[in-house]
Amino acid sequence: MFSIEAFTAALPLLQHAALTTLGVSAAGLVIGFVIALAVCAANLSAKHGLHVAAVVYVRVFRGVPLLVQLLLVYYLLPFIGINAPPLIAAISAVSLCAAAYIAEILRGGFASLPPGQNEAAVMLGLSPFDRLVRIQIPQVVRSTLPSLVNEMVLLIKASSLISVVGVAEVTRTAQNVAASTYQPMEAYAAAGLIYFCICGGLAWVAHSAERRLAA
Repeated sequence: MFSIEAFTAALPLLQHAALTTLGVSAAGLVIGFVIALAVCAANLSAKHGLHVAAVVYVRVFRGVPLLVQLLLVYYLLPFIGINAPPLIAAISAVSLCAAAYIAEILRGGFASLPPGQNEAAVMLGLSPFDRLVRIQIPQVVRSTLPSLVNEMVLLIKASSLISVVGVAEVTRTAQNVAASTYQPMEAYAAAGLIYFCICGGLAWVAHSAERRLAA
């Protein structure tokens, strides 16, 4: 029999754990976006070596499951002498993985820019940095916003995997609640509600921002 009392009792614990989920996901997205810009620039570079390195990076991190990446980073850091807490290892792995997907999204955005814009900016005397920051990136972010939001939603759901390295996010907390109360249905139903609220709220904010940008 489904217990409403157990369901509601699990929610406060899971709401607190949701802060960890959001923190890891947000850090992974921000750091991943910065790495993705560098990877995208290398991918679009005329230098063959940079292009090959970027392609290899994207294929490796998109081809290896995030769970394996988490375990590799978690055990690799102590092996090379870096005693980082599990949270740092989780953020590092999530960032590196997210960067591979975001880099491909950005590459498509840059490829869709009209070539005449860059030629006009050169004729106006704008430096490459000014062209990138003031003209190209704003347009790319606007055109790729739906894909970036979708990546953020996927990142939040994928962050459940960081429980394997001991980070107490929503899924790990739900597992602990289920083990202590012997009521797994209620614990995981509460976790599902938390994920639904987070992802649904993010999608609503992104939809509002998309409509505002299109206006």
